[in-house]
Amino acid sequence: MAITATVRRQVTEDRVSVSIPSYNFPRSIIDHTKVKKGQQIELTGRDHAHRRGKRQGHIAMGPLVTVDIDKVRLVEKYRPPKRSKPLRDMVD
Repeated sequence: MAITATVRRQVTEDRVSVSIPSYNFPRSIIDHTKVKKGQQIELTGRDHAHRRGKRQGHIAMGPLVTVDIDKVRLVEKYRPPKRSKPLRDMVD
């Protein structure tokens, strides 16, 4: 699960405050890249989300974050392509 957040400000050298759509509280996250105020970043939750009613759900991003369902995207884990042939033939 992923959601797009907006960077509010730099809190410390490695933490930034972000604004999550439909979540009414600022959230501080660790970020080692050089993001700037107003920049959009993608936050990815763990493997699960819980539905809460028809319009809201919980996403596990450390503590649970409650957001509107329409703000959340489903993203897939990266899986390397399957090989059709082995790297080399085994010789007996």
